[in-house]
Amino acid sequence: MLYPSCLWNYPSSGAGKKIYLSFDDGPHAAATPFVLDELKKYHAKATFFCIGKNVAEEAALYRRILLEGHRVGNHTNNHLNGWKTENKIYIQNIERARELIDSDLFRPPYGRATGFQIRNLKEKLNYKIVMWDVLSGDFDPKVNGRQAAERVIQKSRPGSIIVFHDSAKALQVLHAALPIVLAYFSDKGFAFETIK
Repeated sequence: MLYPSCLWNYPSSGAGKKIYLSFDDGPHAAATPFVLDELKKYHAKATFFCIGKNVAEEAALYRRILLEGHRVGNHTNNHLNGWKTENKIYIQNIERARELIDSDLFRPPYGRATGFQIRNLKEKLNYKIVMWDVLSGDFDPKVNGRQAAERVIQKSRPGSIIVFHDSAKALQVLHAALPIVLAYFSDKGFAFETIK
């Protein structure tokens, strides 16, 4: 793991039959309601890593995420790549998003942040930085819904943190993949929980 101080998954030995779905880049007017409706069918909880500007634009959807018992995390205000952004600007952008997103969880967009940024986020802003061990690939135009679902099913294990995206770019793949993943793991007796 590139950043060992970040949370990538939960140890399978203590996880039981639990997996942790997460959704990046929302809230989105079409994708987020679909995700919430699908989660509700399976009594599944998830963690939504939200972009600050999207929270400002979709405040009612952000409230719905919380009201339905899910968790939220900060994903910067403008989906910044930490490797390509000056440290001061990157931290300021996260602090701006923090005004809208009340959470101690943070996920860097693209999984890219410098060691300096991670240390500052942890030590000065008290964030728990959450990565993942399973990436669905729902954002990739070469991947269809069944392929994304199969990737998640094959790579997940108890304690896995899985990434989907509630965004326009991922919507078509998400529509096909998420119901398959929820049905498969529910049938296997897994619970879907929020990241602690």
